[in-house]
Amino acid sequence: MYGERVTSVDRPATATDPHAEPHPHGHAQPGAGSQGEAHAYAYAGHPSHAETHPHAGPPASAGAPGAPWPGHPVAYQPVEPDRFTRMVLRLHARAPRWAVPLAALGCVGLGIAYALISDPTRSDPDAAPTCLLKLTTGLDCPGCGGTRALWFVLHGDLPAAARHHFLFVFALPFLAWLFVAWAGNRAFGWKLPEARFSPKVIGMFLAAWGVFSVVRNLPWEPFTSLYV
Repeated sequence: MYGERVTSVDRPATATDPHAEPHPHGHAQPGAGSQGEAHAYAYAGHPSHAETHPHAGPPASAGAPGAPWPGHPVAYQPVEPDRFTRMVLRLHARAPRWAVPLAALGCVGLGIAYALISDPTRSDPDAAPTCLLKLTTGLDCPGCGGTRALWFVLHGDLPAAARHHFLFVFALPFLAWLFVAWAGNRAFGWKLPEARFSPKVIGMFLAAWGVFSVVRNLPWEPFTSLYV
């Protein structure tokens, strides 16, 4: 009969909880008055998931792998990692805890060795490798002068380093401390205080870098002193 509630055949229907919230279609939801008894409710005009999808299994819970997004009828399938990704994950799981900091330190060492061997302060402007922006337009890019600034820092000449890239020299102590704190914690478990920068501070630094990149290319004094 339309609107009649159907219950399990082996148990009589229980009284509806007067404190239960009404169903959005006018039917009462089962509340605490059922006292843990399992009842199946079917409403005329509202077919169940099994009726509308006869070949589908039980509906997946929200947030479970393979469960459809709310409001989206198609369930997504998790993407399996490829062979190279699986190999990298296995190597990362088996590698000792100091391997990643050591690899990062090796990359930093290669950069320092290149700056010392190549001596960028004596190389020609078009010597390979070179800045494509400077080679094609004659303008300094945001990173122009960084390698020369590093060379002067390694030789203890901070004024000359700041002359070639002031923001690089300014940020170098913070970058060095971030690396030491991260590597010490990762490799040896040191609890060094880490420098934390808010998004506002990072945005201000990036904005200052952008202004510096424009100002150093202006053809008027005193901005011409920043051209490298």
